[in-house]
Amino acid sequence: MERKLAAVLASDMVGYSRLMEADEQGTLARLRTHRIELIDPAIAKNQGHIIKTTGDGMLVEFQSVADAVRCAAEIQERMRRRNADVPEERRIQFRIGINLGDIIFDQGDIFGDGVNIAARLEQLADIGGFCVTQAVYEQVCERLDIAFEDLGEKTLKNITRPIRVWRAEVPKKAEAHKSEGVPARAVAKPSIAVLPFANMSGDPAQEFFVDGLTEDIITELSRRHELFVISRTSTFMYKGQSANLREVAHKLGAQFLVEGSVRKSGDRLRVTVQLIDTANDAHIWAEKYDRQLDDVFAIQDEVTAAIVATLPGRVEAAQQDRLIRKTPANMAAYECVLAAKGRHHRSSREENMEAQKLIERALELDPDYAHAHAWRGCILGQAWVYGWCADKDAVFNEVIAELEKALTLDDNDADVHRILAAININRNDLTRARHHQERALALNPNYDLVVVQYGELLTWLGRPEEGMDWIRKAMRLNPHHPERFWSHLGKARFAARQYGDAIEAFMHLSTMDCMQHAFVAAAYAWLGDRTAAAAHLALIEAQEPGFGLEQVLATLHYAREADRLHLSDGLVKAGMEPIRQGD
Repeated sequence: MERKLAAVLASDMVGYSRLMEADEQGTLARLRTHRIELIDPAIAKNQGHIIKTTGDGMLVEFQSVADAVRCAAEIQERMRRRNADVPEERRIQFRIGINLGDIIFDQGDIFGDGVNIAARLEQLADIGGFCVTQAVYEQVCERLDIAFEDLGEKTLKNITRPIRVWRAEVPKKAEAHKSEGVPARAVAKPSIAVLPFANMSGDPAQEFFVDGLTEDIITELSRRHELFVISRTSTFMYKGQSANLREVAHKLGAQFLVEGSVRKSGDRLRVTVQLIDTANDAHIWAEKYDRQLDDVFAIQDEVTAAIVATLPGRVEAAQQDRLIRKTPANMAAYECVLAAKGRHHRSSREENMEAQKLIERALELDPDYAHAHAWRGCILGQAWVYGWCADKDAVFNEVIAELEKALTLDDNDADVHRILAAININRNDLTRARHHQERALALNPNYDLVVVQYGELLTWLGRPEEGMDWIRKAMRLNPHHPERFWSHLGKARFAARQYGDAIEAFMHLSTMDCMQHAFVAAAYAWLGDRTAAAAHLALIEAQEPGFGLEQVLATLHYAREADRLHLSDGLVKAGMEPIRQGD
């Protein structure tokens, strides 16, 4: 046995039995996700050591009291953000107690009065909060930016002496912002209001479908963290009214309005929707959806998905037109992010450098803008992947730091997990990539960039037929999708040995890079057309002299060696020089 002074953190999940009874598998899956993404990394970052876990709690030992308190504050704050979009009855929340005392270590477990006090202390904590003893408070009260409330001396179960207890409050900085009436983060996101769709069928029975469609669109748009979506309560005040749109927009504080109608005719249903820029009454997007009336709920889901996948892109396009006339010095943080995204999507070294400047400007204006940190990680990640940087290791470390910062600020941003998945694909860590990809998909199942990347990941995992389905779904979700979606589809079709279809997909690209020419050359070679294959190899040599099989293989992330050899053998058939043994 070993005895020493240590800080002990005891945590307990609130309502564990109730949650398990209601949804055993779902509760365990969500708890495991929180452990992987938040709790265990926070403990490791603060030099903690998990001693014991139970179904609903854990004991953690820290060498430093300050590390234990920092860890508790981070876990509870980030859990609060994660639960913001979760119904109250499904929220996973913790109570935490921290004590500094004499601990007995024996065969990997810890015992003693110090442990018992920490365990009793967490029972006094608020849901989502934590309590500390006097010894802990004295160590951290002047060192950390956390306020504490004195709860006085408490009698704890099976502890003979009274223990003075302190309850942690919100960080002092956030409280100062609150008292001054200043929001902790003010980003001028575009505001959008979805007005109740009009029932043009003359059938009151269709009213439930029309209202349900409107509510679903509002709910799904709210998943997009780059938009400020006006609540249903506010917009449904205008149901059945013929109001002036400019006045409605002014009262709701909406920059963009969505309005639409539903008309039933026989066994057909037509949904029309349009997006209006209220600044100039311009109709910037409109679409019709004609569907067979087989399953009204399936239609509702399909039309909702199509609308919410397209709308954010149309809003961004309208915003981009305005930004052309602005200089970065006159842009808000959101506008700088938007302009940076536009530069990033052009995929060149020069545009990437401009994107970096814009995203850094956004973070100067708002250092706690999670979406900006996520996109800085994405933009730097592009430079890392294409080698547009002098020190790749340093840039990669910056990418990881930006994404960790974004996760700390907002765990529920699908873009953060999408970008983490992309980075892990490029590191060939497909297991971790899949974890983040599925988290992104759960957060926003109608986000075309998330959906298409899932198709790309499935292709790397050796499931190209499934990958093609997801890529085509992304194309349906966003008819204005980026051109590179065709490249993902071409690579999936090649992996599925559908060579003619693969070539057809790549032909949709206005320009092709060396890797895309390589896939087309290999496809032609497997079809037996050596002339066309050689023509694409010549285009590779003209674009980047010396680009050969070694460079091609370095960009691949296949889980199966057979898929890697499939491309390699096709390029050798096309006439590319094979890699010699010992080269």
